[in-house]
Amino acid sequence: MSPRLFFQIVSLEARTKFSYRVDFWVNAVLSFGVELMVAFYLWTAIFEASGSTSIGGRDIQQTILYYVTVLLVGRFAGGRDFEGTVQSDIYEGGLNRYLVLPFAYRPYKYAQSLGKLVPVVVQVILFGAIAIPLLGLASQVHLTFASVAMTLAAMLVANLLFFLMQFPLQVTAFWADNVWSLLVAQRLLGQIFGGLMLPLSVFPGWGQRLLEVLPWRFFFDFPARVLLGEIGVREWGLGMLLAIGWCGVFAAIGQAIWKRGLHQYTGIGI
Repeated sequence: MSPRLFFQIVSLEARTKFSYRVDFWVNAVLSFGVELMVAFYLWTAIFEASGSTSIGGRDIQQTILYYVTVLLVGRFAGGRDFEGTVQSDIYEGGLNRYLVLPFAYRPYKYAQSLGKLVPVVVQVILFGAIAIPLLGLASQVHLTFASVAMTLAAMLVANLLFFLMQFPLQVTAFWADNVWSLLVAQRLLGQIFGGLMLPLSVFPGWGQRLLEVLPWRFFFDFPARVLLGEIGVREWGLGMLLAIGWCGVFAAIGQAIWKRGLHQYTGIGI
């Protein structure tokens, strides 16, 4: 697929997403608001019950700021619009029309997925500008051009990694009627071991060392800590190399499963 066609697809999907304005904003505001309130009251209660001023190396303000940041940057990774799309194409026979087009299927689906995330940039900027001052966390934020640039790169890689991890699970639909349970399990693992449900700093030392080399932390914890200035340039570079390495691993796995599945694909659908 040519770069021009790729970005045309991204643009088309972004405009389509923006066209459903009410659904776009209602779902975004409700989901972010509920998640933020749950995190705020939960960790306030945890700090009060423990009587401690620091948990996992962060005080209550730093912990809440971490969660706000995780919720914001995490919207770039793990877009729900992609979940089930490949599975549906295979199961319902919709894959047929893509096989006769003069471009590869996987880059096309990634361009669609990326296009649906373009409007999320607006949400992240707006929600961050409102939530951080509202919670009295503005004094804790110290952004620099370097930290913002490194975070953007980390979020783009996180989105690609999520796509490449989901693709092999979805193409198992060549053999299974429903792969939704695999997608739910993958999302749950990402939320637990990626830093969304719990900061990775609360895990024991050996657990933190293990999670540092696994792919899930690149969805939430890694870009959030880069934006907060907790990760320097050298550690960021090593992390990006590791994340890109994981992208290569899952790309190879997905391609192998895809090729094998096509050999027995009948294109009948339900």
